[in-house]
Amino acid sequence: MKYASTEAVTRALCAVAAEHRQVVTSEEHVIGADQVSRRTGDPMLTATDPDGSLPHEAWLEFGPQPSVNATIYPDGDVKLTVDGVEFSQVPWEDAPAFLQSVYEGLAWVEGRVFPPRRSLVVPVPGDRTYREKIFTRLPLTPWLWNRAR
Repeated sequence: MKYASTEAVTRALCAVAAEHRQVVTSEEHVIGADQVSRRTGDPMLTATDPDGSLPHEAWLEFGPQPSVNATIYPDGDVKLTVDGVEFSQVPWEDAPAFLQSVYEGLAWVEGRVFPPRRSLVVPVPGDRTYREKIFTRLPLTPWLWNRAR
């Protein structure tokens, strides 16, 4: 599904969380080119983009288990952090399916003994997967440990 705005993605993620009885523990919004985090090159005191639009960025926290943080950027991607594992560029279109996979138990942790390596793997519809390394020096959280294969 195509999303037209940060607000639409925010509502979709909140709906997925509510469907799985997860609580939105924190929600923040910033609007304006002078406020969003990825607009550091804009002239001072300008709130709009060159096309006249107002960029909108949102931060969400879901809980309790697993803890999920989402930063929804106005340029079409989302940074999702699942129990400390950061997926930095999930497209708006995949973010709700990503969260759905996490909550439905489709995500898993794969590991290798040599060389030591662990990754969190999250499948989404369309035969795509997102994979991020888990630092081996950090202990796995109980949620990640239960998904180890």
